Amino acid sequence: MPKDTTGAIRHAEELARLDRLAHLMDARFKLFGFRFGYDSLLGLIPGIGDTISLAPSAWLVWRAHQLGVPKRKIGRMAVNTGVDYVVGSIPVIGDLVDFGFKANLRNAAILREHLEREAGAGMRDVTPRS
Repeated sequence: MPKDTTGAIRHAEELARLDRLAHLMDARFKLFGFRFGYDSLLGLIPGIGDTISLAPSAWLVWRAHQLGVPKRKIGRMAVNTGVDYVVGSIPVIGDLVDFGFKANLRNAAILREHLEREAGAGMRDVTPRS
């Protein structure tokens, strides 16, 4: 009886989408050897920039929850997102920290590690390359 791989394929496709989102938010652009994304750019908007960038970050955590990531890992992802939001809200210093603390990429790595471990060695690497 053949093994059903549709669940693993759906997880791989969803992981690829979430990896692309994390890449856009945290590492889309490169300037003077530093990678940054829309999260860092939005954080430059006083007052609302970090709140706007919180939406895609929170969505990534929510999708991880829907994909069955354990509560402990969801907690780590929420802490990453919270640190990014709270520290990023601090004028000037928060903007500098935003360039170095890549919460979305960290969260995508947590999700990838969980799904790969769940699927076993048969899951292919779907990490977007830049």
